Amino acid sequence: MTNIRDIAKQSGYSVTTVSRYLNQNGYVSEAAAQKIKEVITKLDYVPNSIARDLSIGQTSTIGVVVPHMHHPYFTQLVAGVMEAAFAKRINVTLLQSRYDAQLEIKYLEQLHQKTYDGLIFTSHGISLTDMVKYQKYGPIVCCEDPGEINLSAAYTTRKTTYLQAFAHLKKHHFTNIGIMLSRPYELSATSKLTLDCYLQVFKHYPNKHLLQTTITTYSDGYQGALKYLKLSSQPDFVFTNGDDIAAGVRQCYIDHHHTVPPLMGQENQLASQLMQISTIGHHFKQVGAQAFHLLSSPQIKQVPVTAELIIR
Repeated sequence: MTNIRDIAKQSGYSVTTVSRYLNQNGYVSEAAAQKIKEVITKLDYVPNSIARDLSIGQTSTIGVVVPHMHHPYFTQLVAGVMEAAFAKRINVTLLQSRYDAQLEIKYLEQLHQKTYDGLIFTSHGISLTDMVKYQKYGPIVCCEDPGEINLSAAYTTRKTTYLQAFAHLKKHHFTNIGIMLSRPYELSATSKLTLDCYLQVFKHYPNKHLLQTTITTYSDGYQGALKYLKLSSQPDFVFTNGDDIAAGVRQCYIDHHHTVPPLMGQENQLASQLMQISTIGHHFKQVGAQAFHLLSSPQIKQVPVTAELIIR
């Protein structure tokens, strides 16, 4: 197999000069460039892109850590990252984690090994403080407000809209509110924020019988509604963590010939637009694009993206 030394030998120039020509890094005379090009053509040489990337310490590839792709939060974030990366000709590798802390540490170790030029965590199982320890090996961006932790972040301003949403429910005298979340309070910053905002408005947490977790899909919403239908006291409003989930709740009530309670979804998807379901637009696609751009920032920054409450 032809290698760089073969090209150097046949062209009459040093390995260093051939390397400069191949990597377009450093001065190479026109005469040398022409001769090296002729030899490359003659030998049908194809550069080893992986070796070249390692030699210059760049891979032109970033890693995006996602627990799963069952929720529009992740699909919209990834879409934003992909579009921004494509415009810059950067490759994107999706790294599924399922919130497995050990697997996430493995991805961080791969950053240390220069497998990726940077990592974006759409969500995580490890703590942000553990994540920060790996910043010395390459840029890391999370997609939540890191608070006082010194970590780059792009995130949506959930708190303001959650408070507005619950204040709207309180104003309209809803008191028996069903809440559907992806993960338990103690494991998810989003779940914690949602329930803390509920507490701030209503001065108590939701009824434990009306609070459901591990809800991420249309089917989950449907099954969750079945549980509500078995209760003696039905929710007078259902606040869900996604428009598809709200659509699943709605269909379950219809299929079982019950009056559909007022609903609120999240992400302003087509489902809520067609069914006229109130929602919260978090602009996660924009968040994903901002997260990508932060990877190339020489400074650690936090970029909030404004969310909006949409009442229908």
